[in-house]
Amino acid sequence: MSTSVSDNIQSIWYTRCPVPTPLGIAAHLGWLDDEFARDGITVRSLQETQHAAQRASHIDHTLDNSFRQGGSIPALWARSAGADTRVIALTWVDEAQAIVALPDSGIRTAKDLRGRRVGLPKRAGERIDIFRAAALRGFVSVLDLEGLSARDVELVDVAAANVREPADGGALPTASFSNPGSVSSRRLYSAEIAALVRGEVDAIYVKGSLGLESAYLIGARVVVDIGFHPEPKVRINNGSPRPLTVNAATLDNHPDIVSRFLARVIDVDGWAREHKQEVLGYLGRETGSGDDWLRLAYGDDVHQRLRTDLDDTSIAALDDFKGFLVEWGFLPADFDIHAWIDPRALAQSHRYIASPSGSRR
Repeated sequence: MSTSVSDNIQSIWYTRCPVPTPLGIAAHLGWLDDEFARDGITVRSLQETQHAAQRASHIDHTLDNSFRQGGSIPALWARSAGADTRVIALTWVDEAQAIVALPDSGIRTAKDLRGRRVGLPKRAGERIDIFRAAALRGFVSVLDLEGLSARDVELVDVAAANVREPADGGALPTASFSNPGSVSSRRLYSAEIAALVRGEVDAIYVKGSLGLESAYLIGARVVVDIGFHPEPKVRINNGSPRPLTVNAATLDNHPDIVSRFLARVIDVDGWAREHKQEVLGYLGRETGSGDDWLRLAYGDDVHQRLRTDLDDTSIAALDDFKGFLVEWGFLPADFDIHAWIDPRALAQSHRYIASPSGSRR
């Protein structure tokens, strides 16, 4: 099927990361399928396709008529690299962002990091090294709280393998998970964890439910967790905030489609506030983590923090993080955040918003 914006839309795509996103929940609820069924438009997930070029759009966002919500690093990199996308909304779901060390390291507080070896994953060949950038930001934020900087620690590269399906026939049980990314992501911290256990580094950065699970598995202790720090700027990282992006051509040529899609994502906030246990269930299907880990990593009130908007604080945070990525050489070029953000779909989405319970008007 053609998905060129010059033709009538026959299908639209969406992709999300294996983390808490209103887009992921809307997909699980079936709202996206329901919304466009009457138009004969098929809603398709990149997580379910085996086509390599289509799957690559999760990072480079080159697939026509596609929406993406997840970490900001890939979205920022794609825009910096020339992808003609627009941010139509942002969601800020705080998550654990912890510096962890082994009990016998002597590291008890962030001040103890001075002069110590901190591990930064390094994935050779990646277009954008997402987890290296996130780890560096985490360490820089923690050090800054103590009046320290990256110059006060030894940054140690930890060679990390790209997350791929095993080539030896030992297939991962992806069919058992709603989001296949939650399976492969179980290995995301394996290199840093191994380096910590072998004594090659003294501290590493982990985030979210997977990061906490990985740390506790080896008996590491949390030195400091900035994921819920009272100052929003301290919490800014790949997941805070998470942008919802769409192709600029789709927004220009099919604004009603974009507004309707966004409305269904916005609907999740009102529904989630009244369905805490169901939210945890869907987040578990997205992340592969159980309820206890989800509450520990994202807060017991995560069901109340799934708002989708263009809040000024979130926009400023995205701009701040973009500046950090440019400064440290993670982005190929700088660009104007405010020119990237397009409020048109959000302004029109009110026409399609459901009642708080999730029922359609």
